[in-house]
Amino acid sequence: MDVLLLSRLQFAAATMFHFLFVPLTLGLSVLVAYMETKYARTGDEIYLSMTKFWSKLFLINFALGVVTGITLEFQFGTNWSRYSAYVGDIFGSLLAIEATAAFFLESTLLGVWIFGWKKLSRKAHAAVMWLVALAGTVSAVWILIANGWMQHPVGYEIRNGRAELTDFFAVVFNPFAMLEFLHTVSAAYVLSAFFVMGISAYHLLKKQHVEFFTRSFRIALVFGLVFSIFVAVNGDMHGVHVTKVQPAKLAAMEAHWETATQAPLHLFAIPDEKNERNLIEIGSIPGLLSFLGHHDFDAEVKGLKDFPKEERPPVLLSLLAFRTMVGLGTLFPILMIIGWYLRNRLTESPVYLKTMLFAIPLPYIAIEMGWVLAEVGRQPWIVYGLMKTSDAVSPIATSQVLVSLIAFILVYGLLGATGFYLIAENAKKGPVH
Repeated sequence: MDVLLLSRLQFAAATMFHFLFVPLTLGLSVLVAYMETKYARTGDEIYLSMTKFWSKLFLINFALGVVTGITLEFQFGTNWSRYSAYVGDIFGSLLAIEATAAFFLESTLLGVWIFGWKKLSRKAHAAVMWLVALAGTVSAVWILIANGWMQHPVGYEIRNGRAELTDFFAVVFNPFAMLEFLHTVSAAYVLSAFFVMGISAYHLLKKQHVEFFTRSFRIALVFGLVFSIFVAVNGDMHGVHVTKVQPAKLAAMEAHWETATQAPLHLFAIPDEKNERNLIEIGSIPGLLSFLGHHDFDAEVKGLKDFPKEERPPVLLSLLAFRTMVGLGTLFPILMIIGWYLRNRLTESPVYLKTMLFAIPLPYIAIEMGWVLAEVGRQPWIVYGLMKTSDAVSPIATSQVLVSLIAFILVYGLLGATGFYLIAENAKKGPVH
């Protein structure tokens, strides 16, 4: 294995591990803020207990997200120094804003919230949690603006052998970044809803703290129902934009080889990249790919053969990631609608409760596959159409990356095991009175 492959594996491992914690931080902060607001307005002690119980899980998750996020950003200097030198004027400024204007604010406000229980009024304390949630969302905005620029670079010029920022507002309001932000954050809200509903289902199956976990379940149910539908709608909008600015990604995620009008969508396909065809195609629906990509059944969709082989994304991985994400994204609103129908008789619906308990990992899988599609589908570019990944890697020894990769896996494995153990144990205990 060479430096490029090892660096890609290391960054993928760090990113995917870090993103096990980010979505829950984004969504659970909003749910905790809502629960505390209900307590501040009504004085109902159950809402206070809900706030403290779910915030404990939030804080464990938040701590793990911070640790893994810091090491992730260092890799731009250690493993991807040529990338940082070439586009640092743009990418570096966005990460700097995220760290100084959002992450530090979020961390400071969280400290105020943790230590302010007896020093602030109920309403003021709840307001601080809303600010924590807002700061976390602002942090996500800047990170996704940075990633959106890598997906569709705008607002720059090549000067002195590097990309330099010429239009800050074009970068900030990049349509790709905005659609990516909406899709990612709404998916995070769905994940958080499943997390709360799954843990609540565990206790309802055991008939423990029934009132407490019924209320928690219903709050998360409404949250999840709204955003599971929004994710699907936004996903369609995002797909149309990807068709426009990243046509090779669309062709790869659908294993579409030949440019065609009324392009069909295959419900199941096995691509043969070597021979530029599909070995198997099942459930082909004429014109559906054209419609999904252009909202026109007769529109032309570019095939992979229209792109040089060295500029095509990995087809099989892109296809599998997309199918997994879409399949699970279709399942989520169905589960939410069933939950809405059963919301007043949850304890009498053990099959549904067991389903929601075992469904906790599914949004994690969907989100991870979404990021696999976003990043793998962009290859071989690290900045789409501007800089290839092979040109971005640092000129360092293979042994250095191999040692750090092994260290990352071992340390992250230990952190992950510890973190998920603490979350599981505290979730099982239920509220402490």
